[in-house]
Amino acid sequence: MSKLEFSVNGRACTVEVHPMKRLLDVVRDDLGLHGAKEGCGEGECGACAVEVDGRLVVSCLVPVGQCAGARVRTVEGLAPDAATLSKVQQAFLQYGGAQCGICTPGMLMAATALLDKVPRPSEADVRTALAGNLCRCTGYMKIFEAVVRALESA
Repeated sequence: MSKLEFSVNGRACTVEVHPMKRLLDVVRDDLGLHGAKEGCGEGECGACAVEVDGRLVVSCLVPVGQCAGARVRTVEGLAPDAATLSKVQQAFLQYGGAQCGICTPGMLMAATALLDKVPRPSEADVRTALAGNLCRCTGYMKIFEAVVRALESA
């Protein structure tokens, strides 16, 4: 067991866990943030995507020990406050970008990471950025539309 310190969604956190415990499990089980989902446990589906120091990662493959001193942002940290959704979250809601909900957190994280880096991405950029996320409902068109609409409102 190791005592690890890092921030999650702008708040300082200290956890005492084995450093090889998956970041996904620490976020969900130890910190009570259930937004990131375990879809495959193999880094293939993107449902568990979070940002670590501004870089999008699949948290099911990241040992929490690698996050010591890092800034972690989960889907819960996308909204500016408890009463306001981010532009991407609002667009997903308004344009039907969420279906069953398993892929939604990862899609929101990937779309937000793209928009943080490329303020005016092309549709091809959006498709590429979301390519690491699998939607089991085959709802990609509504998801792409939601991200494009979020761009229009920016």
